[in-house]
This record gives sequence, structure tokens and C-alpha cells, in this order.
Amino acid sequence: MSQGNILFITIDQIRADVLSGALAAHVPTPNLDRLAGEGVVFDNHFTVTLPCGPARASLLTGLYAMNHRSIRNGTPLARHHATLATEARKAGYEPLLFGYSDTTPDPTAFDPADPELLSYEGVARGFRELTEMRLESGLEWPAYLLGKGYEVEPPKEGEFPSLYRPVPAQGGNRPAIADPAMYRAEDSDTAYLTNRVIEQLSVRTRRPWFAHVTFIRPHPPLVAPAPWNRLVDPAALPLRDLTAPAHPFLNAWFSEPSQRGLYWGFDGDCIGMSEADAAAARAVYLGLVGEVDHHIGRILDWLEASGQRDNTLVVVTGDHGEMLGDKRMWGKESVFEQAWRVPLIIRDPRFPMKAGRRIAALTESVDLAPTLLEFIGREAPPPFDGELLTPFLAGGAPVWRDAAFLEIDLSSPLRPTRYQRAWDLPENRCNAAILREDRWKYVHFNGGVEPMLFDLAEDPQETANLAKDPRHAGEISRMRAKMLDRRMERADRRLAGLSVGV
Repeated sequence: MSQGNILFITIDQIRADVLSGALAAHVPTPNLDRLAGEGVVFDNHFTVTLPCGPARASLLTGLYAMNHRSIRNGTPLARHHATLATEARKAGYEPLLFGYSDTTPDPTAFDPADPELLSYEGVARGFRELTEMRLESGLEWPAYLLGKGYEVEPPKEGEFPSLYRPVPAQGGNRPAIADPAMYRAEDSDTAYLTNRVIEQLSVRTRRPWFAHVTFIRPHPPLVAPAPWNRLVDPAALPLRDLTAPAHPFLNAWFSEPSQRGLYWGFDGDCIGMSEADAAAARAVYLGLVGEVDHHIGRILDWLEASGQRDNTLVVVTGDHGEMLGDKRMWGKESVFEQAWRVPLIIRDPRFPMKAGRRIAALTESVDLAPTLLEFIGREAPPPFDGELLTPFLAGGAPVWRDAAFLEIDLSSPLRPTRYQRAWDLPENRCNAAILREDRWKYVHFNGGVEPMLFDLAEDPQETANLAKDPRHAGEISRMRAKMLDRRMERADRRLAGLSVGV
């Protein structure tokens, strides 16, 4: 059993190509690059579900969405599910949460009047919340800003939070997208969280610790403090990929304005957004990535200075990606690659001689929970869907899956979503599943909505849907059967492997 530390960092809404891909050259990330050189990079890593709440439920339970069923922001995570934190406690660790886990509590564990049920941004079972940094219901960072003399207005329902309104740089009344935030860089949410991490871990170095650090940025609203707001030149960025296949999914996606919280003043018209505004928003997003990289560097430097580096497993990943204007989409509610592919870097102190390796195998977010547990000497509970990444870290080439299995729910129990209205579907039939191989990607929609099929070798930008081409009927049939096999193989087996009285 390892007696080392775990530093598990999750960056919200970061897509893979900002660290290794088309956008990487446009934002400096020296600290994450340093970590990549000292660890192992997984180049084809995917979240198994989205948005934030479901993605983190899978990340922390090691379960596919079809098994944990916390399928939307606000959908409770049943309390019988083990989490990374509950299992780490069995190894003698106190899992510390710096930030948020977006875990909606199981209402059967509380009285209906309990204030724990007022927000979906709860804490996953087993964690001790040391720093509260919830995006919508958070109070700790705003209280800190008030104490520093900033004017922080209480949020008004239905209005854009004043905290995220940029300050007009030219003395005008209407700020530009790239104008600076009202707070200084040293007081940003990213800086505040990092300060708290270093402070709290500095008094915990006498015994092994487990820290889950979750940065909100670069999640919208897209506003950054100086100098990060103008770190990236919008004019230097590559043009957005605007090509998209004709399909009912896109018709439904664009059927009404959305993503109103993208930045101050945005009306939700993604199709009508100008290229200048899109470039400015992309640049601020990348500036926020640069800010997160800077503060991750501070934590890595602290590990070095405190003598913790060679005894700490470091993991950096994202909960999900961001369309960032590609196909005119923003946010993560999508079936396209940019929303699902996220970075993953792991530095395991047990295997320093394997530093710098890059892994091309298709890995999934559910693989992280069993991998972290292995480091501290615990086996993953039988229901976990993920596989150990440790053989890759040790330099091996294990027999591995040849497809990633991904799921997205497109409905709401409160009022019909634009997808439900466009397709005239009830809540339980408005969802999709994706099987993603190296070459082929199959998107299966419930409710009779036609599927998608992409040949990623010939069409990596997912512009041509081949599902209606009779020449690819066999491919559709093969992948549909393969997806069904995966679902049948991984259906919840929490008790199915037991037999009583036989």
C-alpha cells in the first residue's frame, strides 16, 4: 500500500486541444507542459457524460451515466453509490475538497426542508469541503471580495451576475468582451482557490493527504482579470470550424437562443454572433486557461519546495470540453468531439523513468477512480466501470478497449427542453449514446431520431454524416450491436455478482 499523497486537479470546461492541438500554440501553458514532460499524457481521453454534474458523478463514482443515473445538473446521485472519497477513507485518507463536485444530494437522506436540497452544487459523499467555490450558489469567494473592499451585489434572479461584468477599459458605459474583470488578478477565483490549497496543505505534510482541487475556470462567464483578459490576441487565433452536418440535432440545438451566460451582453444568438465577437470570446477563454496554468504552477512549485513532489501522485484533467464556437456552438451540450475530449496528464512518482510518454489508447473518465485507488492500495468496488491506467503509467501496453462509450441526456423533468419540443419526445426518450472508435464514431439518438456516423479518418471535423449512405449500413449495424453489447456488459452489477441461499 502506497503512503503517498494524491493531488487530483479538475479544470472545468477545458478542451483537449488547448494543451495539445490547434489552439495549444496560442496560449502559454508552461506549467502543464512541464507536468506533461514529467508524467504521462493520454491523448485520446474522453469524459463519459456531460454536463458538469453528470461528468463529475462519473469521475468520482467510476460509473457510466447509465449506472449512476445522475444524468443532469440537479439530478440526485443515489447515496448507495461508492465514491472515490468513500473508498479512500477505507485506506486511512481524509479526502479534501477544494472547490466543488457539483453532486446533487440524495433527497431520501434529508428532510424536505433541509437547506442542503436548495442547490444542486453539493459535495460528493466522503469529501470534506475545505474551500467552497460553487459557481451559482457560492458565498465564500464573494465574501472574500467584500472583505477586500470590492462592491459585490447579491445576484438577482434572471440577471447576469454583476460580479462577472467587465469594467469598461475606455471609460465607456458598455464593456467589451475582453475588458477586465472588476477584481484584480491576485483576488480572482482561481487565485483565491490556489491560496487556500497551499495554506491548507502546508499544515498537513506530516501524514499522507488526498486533495481534490477543482478550478472553475475557464468555465463561463468569459471574463478575466488583467493581464489575463488580453493574454491572447484574437486576431492571431485560427478561424472557427463552422462546417456542420445537416441533422435534426443541430436543428433542435439552434431552435432557440441559448448560452446566455457565455459573457456579459450576449443575447444567446449563436448563429448571429460576429466573427470578431467569437474571436474575442475564444481569446478570453484561452486567457483563463493561461491563468489556471499559472496557478497550477504555484501548487507544483509548493510540492517541490515542501519536499512533497516525489511522494505525490498528480492528476490533471477536465470534467468535459467546450465547443468554443465550432459549428457555431458554445458550451458543452453537444455530440461533437470538442465537448467530449479532455486533457489527462498523470505524474506517478513510482515510475519516473516513464516520463514523457504519450498514450494513444482510448481512455475514459471512469478510469481515474480505480487508478487513484490503486495508488493508495485499494481495489475499486465491483460496480466501477473504469479500468486501471496504472499499466500505462508503468510503461506497459495492456490489452485495452477499442471504443469509448459516452452518454448525454437532452431532457428536463421541469419543463420540456428545446430537443423535447423539436422532436416531440417525453423525458425518458430524449437522450443519446455515442460509441467512439479510432476511426468510426456512431451517435445513437433515442426516440426514433436518426443516427449519425462519422469516418474520423477521412473527416476528423465531423462534417459529413454518413448514416443515410446505404454503403455504410453495415457499419451502422456493427456499431449499434457493439454499443448494445457494452450496455449489456456494464449494466449495474452492484449485487448481480452475488448469490444467496444457493
